[in-house]
Amino acid sequence: MFELNGISHRRLNPLTGEWVLVSPHRTDRPWLGQVEKTSREPIAAYDPSCYLCPGNERAGGARNPQYSSTFVFDNDFSALQRELSREISTAPKHDLPGRDFLVAKPERGICRVGCFSARHDLTLASMSAAEIERIVDMWSEQFRELSAIDFVRYVQIFENRGALMGASNPHPHCQIWATESIPNEPAKEQRGLTNYLQQHNRCLLCDYLEYELSHERLIYQNAAFAVVVPFWAVWPFETMIVSRRHLPDLSHLDEQSRKQLAQTVQQITRCYDQLFDAPFPYSMGFHQQPADGEQHSEWHLHAHFYPPLLRSATIRKFMVGFEMLGSPQRDITAESAAEKLREICRSL
Repeated sequence: MFELNGISHRRLNPLTGEWVLVSPHRTDRPWLGQVEKTSREPIAAYDPSCYLCPGNERAGGARNPQYSSTFVFDNDFSALQRELSREISTAPKHDLPGRDFLVAKPERGICRVGCFSARHDLTLASMSAAEIERIVDMWSEQFRELSAIDFVRYVQIFENRGALMGASNPHPHCQIWATESIPNEPAKEQRGLTNYLQQHNRCLLCDYLEYELSHERLIYQNAAFAVVVPFWAVWPFETMIVSRRHLPDLSHLDEQSRKQLAQTVQQITRCYDQLFDAPFPYSMGFHQQPADGEQHSEWHLHAHFYPPLLRSATIRKFMVGFEMLGSPQRDITAESAAEKLREICRSL
């Protein structure tokens, strides 16, 4: 074995079969690139111009109810269309005239917005565990409801936090997309999980988490969930929440497990905000079994957090150059990132 903290090396992501290049010797390189601005201006609990606040009119003309907790509605500007003509929706594919490499296929779907709170000024990191538990309940209900729709094959729940991650509105909310096909990333994970099960007759994430519970990439754990910096992490402070029981999706969580997932989400988001003493942007989402009505013993419930910040609240990592044309690359090792996050979690 070689010293992982001393030389450039590649690490394999067994979920996707992809590699990440790690360059720990570059951590002291100077930075003359883009520096982001951070906003410290206070946010009001209610914004009359916000299209997600209770009672306000949305951009599409509908008016929100005077909700007091969570609130879910169909996106007024959905990326997917639910209604397509029967001729279009049942078409297997469409080869553009004269070329068999130009292929298009209709894709039905449902896009929803899930508001976390009636308050405009909150984030997951500033909510109580009880408030987050109601969000977990909403996620579970939405997964169960959308999975039951006949054409839906996958339900992707995700949150983009912060303008740096493309969030168009600071009101705390997530998005829920139900698609007719399985998207690229969960499809890659399904292949990785299936291959491991076929080769070892065991669950990949069960085995991986069992290993990490006694190693330096573990950040936080309770009876139902654990947070780790994956060995193969791409983003500087990337983390993964993994169920400690072999469960395929959110709908299988009992009341106690939902409480502990809420505590876990609260812990990691607060930890992120403490890292650079600033609101921490990220994209977060759950990966769970497809909604195709089949048994998926290979699937194990988990969530990914992909935050872009690199050295401070104003310096972010960019996926450009070699990352776009070759493979992802990182300077800070997963172990170094985990150490920093773990110290903060212990102090909360």
